[in-house]
Amino acid sequence: MTIQPVEQLLDTRRLSQAYINGEWVALSQDKPFDVINPATEEPAATIGLGGKQDLNAAVAAAKKAFPLWAATPVEERLAVLDKVLELIDERADKLANLMSLEMGATLGYALSTQVPLAAAHIRVARENLARYEFTKMRGTTAITREPIGVAGLITPWNWPLYQVTAKVGPALAVGCSVVLKPSELSPLSALAFAEILHDAGIPAGVFNLVNGNGMDVGEPLASHPDVDMVSFTGSTRAGILVAQAAAPTVKRVGQELGGKSPNILLPDADFANAVGPGVQAGMRNNGQSCSAPTRMLVPKERLAEVEQLAAAAAESIVIGLADNELATHGPLANRPQFERVQTMIQRGIDEGARCVTGGPGRPDGFDRGFYTRPTVFSDVTPDMAIAQEEIFGPVLCLIPYDSVEHAIEIANDTVYGLAAHVQSANLNAARAVARQIRSGQVLINYPTWDPQAPFGGYKQSGSGREYGIEGLEEYLETKAIVGYDVEA
Repeated sequence: MTIQPVEQLLDTRRLSQAYINGEWVALSQDKPFDVINPATEEPAATIGLGGKQDLNAAVAAAKKAFPLWAATPVEERLAVLDKVLELIDERADKLANLMSLEMGATLGYALSTQVPLAAAHIRVARENLARYEFTKMRGTTAITREPIGVAGLITPWNWPLYQVTAKVGPALAVGCSVVLKPSELSPLSALAFAEILHDAGIPAGVFNLVNGNGMDVGEPLASHPDVDMVSFTGSTRAGILVAQAAAPTVKRVGQELGGKSPNILLPDADFANAVGPGVQAGMRNNGQSCSAPTRMLVPKERLAEVEQLAAAAAESIVIGLADNELATHGPLANRPQFERVQTMIQRGIDEGARCVTGGPGRPDGFDRGFYTRPTVFSDVTPDMAIAQEEIFGPVLCLIPYDSVEHAIEIANDTVYGLAAHVQSANLNAARAVARQIRSGQVLINYPTWDPQAPFGGYKQSGSGREYGIEGLEEYLETKAIVGYDVEA
């Protein structure tokens, strides 16, 4: 596998354009922005950042296109989604290359995980649309679900295509028109996805894309009076700003925000087979996942055993360049995140946590690139910053507990509530614990990923749900037509 340069993957004109009303158009301003390859710390590409004028044009196009798209027969929308799936499969190599360049995923990981999971969101949206009942009777009243209108979608840099399809798929499926603002830090795969939608025959104005930063495009999108809802994925801090911008127009706001997910290993768990997968889950995508289980809660008397198992699992991670077929992990996605993770690792040491493996600095053999040592801390107490703050890197905290009740208390002792894991040989015991955890999703014994399982947060992890039927319904309004089935 060889990493290709951007000019072999994208029409380079797209880098300085927006996709509005079915056409690639020049931006209203000349504001270049370098997309940094995190493996080299050099620009992979230079894009143009749009502004409010571009955003307004995109919203106007979406507003105009909405009524016709909303009235399009389900079969026609299904046909578009089928074509999108076909093109994602055909262009998987291109998409994987772009994600390696823009956010550091190894080609192997991008091809095995980033692209297939992104495709799964389109497939699930298609499957759910095919069987969804938009009208149900309740006595003589018809309860109808109708597309909410223009959906403003703001996506992050850590899963750049996966997060786009998780929003665009269900929004288009139910009949909404869309304005997408991908992260300016990883916009390349989103541009390629816009090409896929265009080639799939999406009608003009139904899908629009404007690259830009939060101030120039994100805030105007959230506050725009002709945008009927905003779906945002990112940090809790940014999510608050989006909600504040949206509030004056009283639009729906869906937010998938930060997390500090626990992984409770109950006393009867098979530790030899539970610790390693827990480390891998916490460090998947280099720990750059809001749902990563980065707090491993273990019985106090088993802590030494878990330390050895966790260290071995972390040290088995192969860090390498994106085209290294043996590498499981590449660099962190960008310099601010690299510096944040380095700061938090040092903070853990300063707080008195014991570094079992890893630590500050780059791994051996790397003198550039945002490469980070997979790090495991032990003797972590719940009040430490590394146990409370989202680090968003390959850093795992081992936290001992005295009893199952104590473990549940620690698990819930966070402002977040996005996801959690429970490991046990007794399924009923795991179920009982899962029901007491305050999070939007709980995974028992490392199950296979379920794209139909709704995903979203309690507390400061957000509001609303993505994935599955619940994710589809985020883009629908409810209307009651009373007397619908009463004879005149």
